[in-house]
Amino acid sequence: MTDDKMLAKIAALLRQAEGTDNPHEAEAFMAAAQRLATATSIDLAVARSHSEKRTKAQVPVQRTITIGNAGTKGLRTYVQLFVVIAHANDVKCDIASNSTFVYAYGFPEDIDTSHSLYASLVMQMVKASEAYIASGAHRPTPTITARINFQLAFGARIGKRLAEAREQARQEATESETGRPGTAIALRNKDLELKDFYRQTSDARGTWRATSATAGYSSAARRAGDRAGRRARLGPTEELSGARAALNR
Repeated sequence: MTDDKMLAKIAALLRQAEGTDNPHEAEAFMAAAQRLATATSIDLAVARSHSEKRTKAQVPVQRTITIGNAGTKGLRTYVQLFVVIAHANDVKCDIASNSTFVYAYGFPEDIDTSHSLYASLVMQMVKASEAYIASGAHRPTPTITARINFQLAFGARIGKRLAEAREQARQEATESETGRPGTAIALRNKDLELKDFYRQTSDARGTWRATSATAGYSSAARRAGDRAGRRARLGPTEELSGARAALNR
């Protein structure tokens, strides 16, 4: 399956998730979208392992994902959401010191998948957190503290859901070696190739954290964000900018 066909099929699953009011159906469609992405990524990894020549579409690349404008509050939680989605799709990330954009390192199909999932989920995260704040349930916790904690918990839950779907797809692929010869070796080689590419390309320094020391903590907001992350559905894919920008480290 080509990258375009895979994205079209994922988009169809996302539209089905968007069209149902049943949270269990939405969960099933979301998991199916991630499993499809993982299965396609595995197929392409196996194909690459048997290819004598590599095209530009068959090697790791570096892209820039714009998160938001400098000075915008809450960008760290947006970055965290992209990073957990990227991690579930074999994409490594370097993060700007001001959280305005991310360098993504990975195979083209994996970065494309991460784009699609992030475009839907970031809108849901913002909408759910605004509804929580508007309800007044966060009081007396300060609004900014509640919003940050809500969104951090939302992102963490999404990361767990996508990782579970990814591992299920990987397990199914590696356990059926007769149908996909060399799958385990291809995945190992893919992982090593991406690690080598990242080491050679990235010059990131320091450690990025999703929260600052002054952000504060709210257990109620975390629980609310986790619940919203459990209920989140995936919507239609959107095109994200791939334009490069300077990374402040």
